[in-house]
Amino acid sequence: MKRTNFYYLLVALLVFLVGFPIIDDFVTGSPPFVKALVFSAILIIGIGSLKGAGRAFPGGMVFVVAGVILSVLAAQTGSSAFQFGALVALMSFLTTAIVHTMKQVAVGTDMSMNRIVGAICVYLMLGVIWALGYSVLELAAPGSFSGFETWTSRGWDSEWLYLSFVTMTTLGYGDLLPVSATARAMAYLQAAFGQFYIAILVAGLVGAYIASRDK
Repeated sequence: MKRTNFYYLLVALLVFLVGFPIIDDFVTGSPPFVKALVFSAILIIGIGSLKGAGRAFPGGMVFVVAGVILSVLAAQTGSSAFQFGALVALMSFLTTAIVHTMKQVAVGTDMSMNRIVGAICVYLMLGVIWALGYSVLELAAPGSFSGFETWTSRGWDSEWLYLSFVTMTTLGYGDLLPVSATARAMAYLQAAFGQFYIAILVAGLVGAYIASRDK
C-alpha cells in the first residue's frame, strides 16, 4: 500500500476546525452558501488523503461528489433533506478516510512523524464525525440537545464542533447539553472513546517514535 502524506490532511482539518468558527463570528449572517463552500473545500482537499488507497478512493470520490452537490442544493433551497444528505455524505467520507488512515497508523513496526500525524488526524476526524452525528440527531429528533437555537434559524454551525470536542476531551462546560437518551449515549461513548484513544494509540506511537529515534 502506498504510504500517505498525512500532513496535508492535518492542514485541511485544522483549517476547517479554525475557519468554521471564524466564519460564524466574522462573516455577517454566516450565509449558507459560504458554509457550503467550506464543507465542499474539506471534502475536495480531504480526498487527496485517499490517493493510493485502492478501492477506498473511488468510494471516497462518490461521497465527495454527493456532499458537494447536496451542500450547494441545501444552501440554495434551505431544504432540511439536502442538509441531512450533505452531513451524511461528509460523515461517510470521513469514515472512509479514518479506515484508510488507521490501516497505516495501527499496522506496522516502522515509526515516523508522519505516522503520528496520521493518528492525530484520526482523532480530529472522529471529533468532526461526532459533531456531524449530533447535528444529524438534532435534525431528525429536535430537542435532543439544549442550548442551541432551532435548525430553521441556525443550520449547521461551529457549536456542534465545540460540543463534540468539549465532550471528547471531557471538559464538560455545561453550556450545551445532551437531553435525549440517544444524545446522552452518544456523548458518554465519545468521552470514553476519546480518552482510550489518547491513552492507548497516540501515547503508544509517540513512545515508540522516541525509542526508535534514540536508537
